[in-house]
Amino acid sequence: MLALLCFSVLILLHEGGHFFFARRFGVPVKEFSIGMGPKLLQFKSKKHDTRYSIRLLPIGGYVSMVGEDEESEDENALSRKPVWQRMIITAAGSGMNILVGLLAMFILLMSSGQTLISTTVGAFDEGALSAQSGLMLEDKILRVDGMRVHTGNDLVYAVAHDGYQPVRIEVLRGGEKIVLENVVFPTVSEAGITYGSPDFKLYALEKTFPRLLAHAWDRSVLTVRMVWDSLVDFALGRYSVEHVSGPIGATQQIGQAAEEGSFSFIYMITIISINLGIVNLLPLPALDGGRMLFLFIELFRRKPLPAQIEAYVHFAGIVVLLAFMLFISFKDVIKLFG
Repeated sequence: MLALLCFSVLILLHEGGHFFFARRFGVPVKEFSIGMGPKLLQFKSKKHDTRYSIRLLPIGGYVSMVGEDEESEDENALSRKPVWQRMIITAAGSGMNILVGLLAMFILLMSSGQTLISTTVGAFDEGALSAQSGLMLEDKILRVDGMRVHTGNDLVYAVAHDGYQPVRIEVLRGGEKIVLENVVFPTVSEAGITYGSPDFKLYALEKTFPRLLAHAWDRSVLTVRMVWDSLVDFALGRYSVEHVSGPIGATQQIGQAAEEGSFSFIYMITIISINLGIVNLLPLPALDGGRMLFLFIELFRRKPLPAQIEAYVHFAGIVVLLAFMLFISFKDVIKLFG
């Protein structure tokens, strides 16, 4: 029930972003829906002639606007608005999820007992492989295999993601930049995937407002990178479909995070909110990013592609997306009861 409420709030925020800017630019909204499928509750606003509904399946939502998928003579129809306004309306849902995630991350770091971690090596574990490979105390690590690291969280992720094999590390040592080749870290394996494991400790930092803001931003950007890396790794075969979770798997994770405490729970919701925003901006049919792609094409062509072509592409995307979600959900159920 808690997971259902969280998903509903995230969907409400997402669709609220679309709704706010549609209203801001004068586009009539026919329906604002939370959930998909058969209607459970509904009421209609007499002032704006908009239906507000809650539907049975909590797997999404939508804001249905005049002129969105059909021809309309209404001068305020979405299809008659300038491209830049349609881009803002389309991207606003994902933007809202990302913004809320960033604000929640800042509040979380500010109010929790967690320390902010630097990228400067303060101590090594006994027999540390990285020290044997040339890393030294007081080294400020700048890059791991080309990835720029700004905070300790960046660094730990970079080592985990790339450190399963020897890596190239750039450090600042005594004011001079030095490149260390073939730095080795211990490795751990989980669910058939091998990760690097940092074998050093990093200095903590005092919590100041600028640092909190910077670390909140950095963790949010890191979440974006993690989404991108997971997609690339999935495409390259490092991760299999067995490592992909659907709504049921996410529900389990939310429940586990709630049991671990308020910090883990809020952090999990923050990550999901940012992920929801980023994934929706991917240039795939049926997603906001797919619609943005058509708007960019229209911007450069100075005229839209035929509406029928766009409708066919999005319909095909919806079919593929639903089929994939059903497959992943079925896999989650098998894992749950297996």
